[in-house]
Amino acid sequence: MNTTDKSQLKQHIKEEIRTLEEEVAILSAQLKPVDKNCLPENVSHQDRQQQQTIIFHRFDEARKRLNRLRHTLTRIDTPEYGICEECEEPIPPARLRLAPESRYCVACMEELGI
Repeated sequence: MNTTDKSQLKQHIKEEIRTLEEEVAILSAQLKPVDKNCLPENVSHQDRQQQQTIIFHRFDEARKRLNRLRHTLTRIDTPEYGICEECEEPIPPARLRLAPESRYCVACMEELGI
């Protein structure tokens, strides 16, 4: 991967980070305890609980990806970036554009069951 590709990838990662930061903030604001005055048998109570579970899952996944992307940004200029940690072969640039936080090539991911 040449310096131009890395520069473009860095910009893409920074944009993804900004988007995820906004998403995490919005989801965080939506995470509220279910109203205790609402009886558990009540359909609206169950709906709220289910909605909170979905919001929490989205929040958790966005936060995890945000952390992975931030870490990627700190190591993108190292010689190890873009090299599969398992087979030590280059990860295809198309994969890195799609998922810049990738640490493994597709073949190794499948082999490792990730």
